[in-house]
Amino acid sequence: MQNDQSPPLATRFRGYLPVIIDVETAGFNAQTDALLEVAAVLLKVTPDGKLEPDATIAHHITPFEGANLEAAALEFNGIDPYHPFRLALEEKEALQSIFKPIRTAIKENGCTRAILVGHNAAFDLNFMNAAVARTNIKRNPFHPFSTLDTVSLSALAYGQTVLARAAIASGIEWDGKEAHSAIYDAERTAELFCGIVNQWDNNIGISAATPTDNKEAGRDQVIS
Repeated sequence: MQNDQSPPLATRFRGYLPVIIDVETAGFNAQTDALLEVAAVLLKVTPDGKLEPDATIAHHITPFEGANLEAAALEFNGIDPYHPFRLALEEKEALQSIFKPIRTAIKENGCTRAILVGHNAAFDLNFMNAAVARTNIKRNPFHPFSTLDTVSLSALAYGQTVLARAAIASGIEWDGKEAHSAIYDAERTAELFCGIVNQWDNNIGISAATPTDNKEAGRDQVIS
C-alpha cells in the first residue's frame, strides 16, 4: 500500500481511486449468466509520482442459483464452474472479501470512492453491479456507472483496442496461454493503464501527486 512518503492519489482522478477489475463469466448477460471469477488490482504511487500496480485480490465464484452457463463461454475461458479445486466462494462472500481492501485503500488514499478500470469496462461493471444487486450488498465502493476504459486509452496511445495487442505495443510481455484468467488479464490491464497514465503525465509535466480541479466533484458525490 501507499506509504507516508508517496504522493496521494486523492486529487489525481478527481477524488476517485482507480481499481482495475477483470471478470470471467459464463456468458454475456449480466442478469442471467454466472459470474465465475473476479480479480481486482489496487494501485499505488511511487515516491517519484509514478502510478504502478500494488496488491491483487481475486476469487473463484460459485454460480448463483439458477445461473445460466453458456457452453461456448466456458470453452473459451476454460473454466469448469464446479471443479472442486477451484475453491470457489459464494458471490456475496467473494465480493465482500474484495470490497474490504478497496474500502481501506479509498480511506488511506484520501479518495471519495473507487472507479472501475477495465478493458471493455462496461462489461465488467455490469457483471459487478448485477452481483451486488443479487446479493444485496449495501456498501459497493465503486461508482455505479462511471469507468476508466483501457480500450479507449489504448486506441489513443497505441492505435490498438485488443488487450493482447495493446499490451505488446506498450512493451508488456504477453502469454496467450495465461490469458482469459481474471488475475492475468487484470494484472496486464493494470500495467497497461499505469503505463499510459505515466506516459501522459510525463508528456504534460504532471504526476499523480499533482492536484486537479475538483470544483465539480460535489455533483458526482451526490449520485455516488
